[in-house]
This record gives sequence, C-alpha cells and structure tokens, in this order.
Amino acid sequence: MKKLDKTGQSGPFYQLDERRRKAVRLLFEDELTDEQIAEAVQRRRSTLDNWKNDELFKAAQQQYNHLVVKRSFESRALKKLVDLLEAKSEMVQLQAANSILKLSGMLSDNSTPELDKAKIRKANAEADIAE
Repeated sequence: MKKLDKTGQSGPFYQLDERRRKAVRLLFEDELTDEQIAEAVQRRRSTLDNWKNDELFKAAQQQYNHLVVKRSFESRALKKLVDLLEAKSEMVQLQAANSILKLSGMLSDNSTPELDKAKIRKANAEADIAE
C-alpha cells in the first residue's frame, strides 16, 4: 500500500521521515560532505551510511531525482535536450534521450546497446562520406 503525505504525494520518498527526506535532498544537491549532511539531519555519519545502503532510501533517492528533473523541465538546458529529441539525426536524438534519462537517475553512465549501434551507424556513415 502506498503511503500518501499531506499533499497527496506517494512513493518511496514520501514514505521516509523528514530527516531522511532532507538527507535525500542534500545528497542530490551534492554540495555537502556526508559528515555535513549527517550533522544537518542531526544523526551520526554511520547512520547516514546505513540509510544510504537501505533499499527504501535508495528507491527514494531515485524517485527524488526523477521528481527534480521533472520539475526542472522548464530549465533552458533541459528544454534544449527535449527539443533535440526531435532532431533529424538519430544519434542526436539518442544522445538527448540518454542525457535526460541519466539526469533523472533512470539510466546509468554505462553504455547501452542502442547507443553502441547508433555510434556504429554514425561511424559507418562518416566512413562512407570520407570515401
């Protein structure tokens, strides 16, 4: 059963208590050390480490990353990426999609089979042009 907060939001992030949610936000901002984050949420560093290894906390981080990217949709950089999804070049479209997914935490930095295939197609096309 999904737990709803006062604003009707649901999911792992909203299942956390306020201290853990604050830790997720601070970790996302990536401006403080883990020691500083632990101090900000009035917990020990070892407690923060335990939270970071907890499956619910990890899921909450992913959800928060997704929410922030979704809310940031109005940012110029993200708008440009979205516009590039309609580019003529399939490679540009794929790179834009991958960038958006990485920003939302839905894709790792590792290469994907689709990206590898697109890179090969691009290299082959460039080789044909060079001949």
